[in-house]
Amino acid sequence: MPERMLKFVDVDRKTPEKREAEDRRRDFDEIYRRFDKSQAETQASRCSQCGIPFCQVHCPVQHNIPDWLMLTAAGRMEEAYEIAQAANTFPEICGRICPQDRLCEGNCVIEQAGHGTVTIGAVETYITETAFANGWVKPPMPMRELEQSIGIVGGGPAGLSAADRLRRRGYQVHVYDRYDRMGGLLIYGIPNFKLDKEVVRRRVDLQEQAGIVLHRNFEVGRDSTLQELRERHHAVLIATGVYKARDMRAPGSGLANIVPALDFLIASNRKGLGDDVPEFDDGALNADGRNVVVLGAGDTAMDCVRTAVRQGADSVTCLYRRDKANMPGSRREVQYAEEEGVRFTMLAMPEAFLGDDAVSAVRVQRVHLGVADASGRQTPEVIEGADFNVEADLVIKALGFEPEDVPTLFGTPELQTTRWGTVKINYQTKMTNLDGV
Repeated sequence: MPERMLKFVDVDRKTPEKREAEDRRRDFDEIYRRFDKSQAETQASRCSQCGIPFCQVHCPVQHNIPDWLMLTAAGRMEEAYEIAQAANTFPEICGRICPQDRLCEGNCVIEQAGHGTVTIGAVETYITETAFANGWVKPPMPMRELEQSIGIVGGGPAGLSAADRLRRRGYQVHVYDRYDRMGGLLIYGIPNFKLDKEVVRRRVDLQEQAGIVLHRNFEVGRDSTLQELRERHHAVLIATGVYKARDMRAPGSGLANIVPALDFLIASNRKGLGDDVPEFDDGALNADGRNVVVLGAGDTAMDCVRTAVRQGADSVTCLYRRDKANMPGSRREVQYAEEEGVRFTMLAMPEAFLGDDAVSAVRVQRVHLGVADASGRQTPEVIEGADFNVEADLVIKALGFEPEDVPTLFGTPELQTTRWGTVKINYQTKMTNLDGV
């Protein structure tokens, strides 16, 4: 098998076929085609099988990437899938939405040597799609049943991943989520052009087949208190994520048509799922025919600008107070957005929102980057007299997220939190100050 590897010297890096920008602007379909068998094997063979695999080191789940690349190159696809799913509950999802350019691929040794990274994400997607097509992906059934019951609050990626692992060990698992579909941001936050919702649905179906009980439209604090869940289960896992939008205070921020990013994305995704969405239909959360300005430059901001393009916006502008090199989002997402017609205005900091009842423009201060702050990032400094206006009749604030007030939401004021608002835990046991939580 080793002779199949280290082909990066002779084989150039290639990605799956990418749809033309003009074509993909018109719909919410995924933008990349899939590798075929020959392409996947050839691209996997470029791996240099490093002694210290920096791709794995920089993977948040420590994926055994070199091994499943080697198995793929050898055509041993079922074994490749077994290795891929051993460390990652949702490899088919991570292959699509992980920012590989910042993680595994960005730290690939042959990328650093100038040969171009192995297309890890695309090969991972090929492996898992092949596994689904051949029936190798099974419900997470346990070897034996245990009587202990675990309640998980939150049906997003963290909650569903935990449910998978706990069910495999035999626990009786119940997942509680406030929304009508499981998946959290995988369903309602991430647009379909990055992650087709059918990919999430089939994984959720497998969990139900395994006996995981999914409680939809169940909000802790409304339908039950946390204490009641503690009495119902032997242990409770809090996996709620962060949904509270970070805001900014500026003159005019109370004008109509200034909306949080997640409200905009949820409305778009619900509409794509066939739901009745009055706020979309009446235009409040619909970019069609409008001049859209998105504040922020992370992955959520990129989701917003690219969604607005597909909804038929007249113009889409992304305002960011630093330069492109300091953008926190995936470089690939920025590239895709530029290809699709999004205009980026860098070194620009919103100062005020203009308009009578509804926003009509954003007044922007031109800035330059000064000395670095404690985090090491250069601090934006305002250039006096360099203000300008950007026309806008829909402003989307994609400024990040903060933890919600979980103790109040759950009706459990005794639950301790950190100074950042996150749930406080013992780092050895992972338990909160409440026994079993």
